[in-house]
Amino acid sequence: MSSRQVDAWLGCRAVFKCENLQRTGAFKFRGACNAVRSLNDAEAACGVVTHSSGNHGAALAAAAGLRGITAHVVMPRTAPSVKRAAVEGYGANVIECEPTLAAREATTGRVMDETGATLIHPFDDLRIITGQATVALELLNEVGELDTIVCPVGGGGLAAGTALATLFVSPSTKVVLGEPQTVDDAYRSFQAGHIITADDSPTIADGLKTSLGEHTFPIIRDHVSRIVTVSEDEIIGAMRFIWTRMKLIIEPSSAVAVAAVHKDRDRLSGQQVGIIISGGNVDLDHLPWINHPT
Repeated sequence: MSSRQVDAWLGCRAVFKCENLQRTGAFKFRGACNAVRSLNDAEAACGVVTHSSGNHGAALAAAAGLRGITAHVVMPRTAPSVKRAAVEGYGANVIECEPTLAAREATTGRVMDETGATLIHPFDDLRIITGQATVALELLNEVGELDTIVCPVGGGGLAAGTALATLFVSPSTKVVLGEPQTVDDAYRSFQAGHIITADDSPTIADGLKTSLGEHTFPIIRDHVSRIVTVSEDEIIGAMRFIWTRMKLIIEPSSAVAVAAVHKDRDRLSGQQVGIIISGGNVDLDHLPWINHPT
């Protein structure tokens, strides 16, 4: 999708890959399907397990349902209610944990020990990265050559997949990532040349509150042009602008990519830019601009 009003605001010719319209409302369904379909029959019989703040959990539950196997999803107790409801709605067994990476991993390990389920990591899994790469692959195949592709970065599954697909299909296209300033561990890792873990700082972009992984980091380090960090107000402003002008429901994590393009508009001026809208799962009872007017 595209919009002349949005182009004027961003200062470039933007095309949007609308994964908010994807099944389960986010790009995560791609990687989850690829991972679940790759399981042999013995593995599938024991089910799958993951930890997720919502989108990956819903995607894995839906993919598992298509194959007729059990999905266990470990979710932080602070996860948005709309995302927990979606995970449960797709038939997953939800196990609550404290909102820290350590708690997620410990609880996931316990479930694996108890059930024999196969871990499908939310992002640091080559099957997941491969599935997520199809977003950029489709975008490039449909619209042709782009100067730049922009997507949000959290754990890096989408970012790594985007970087690899772009490298092989359109190597002249640059890949730029957007990240919240309050959880800028990917930016700091990119600058330092090694993984710096995320802390528990707050951000409305809850889907991006995680650290890069051993598989995702080197791909991002070697094949991403730059990472642009954006403030909470910039995220909210971009989200509201897209809702208003394009009539698209996008979640804060998606708005991070839009905000990054707007912030980086001097460098992107006049370019043909692909923006990946990663998801649209929003708690309509707690819209961010209600408590954070912009």
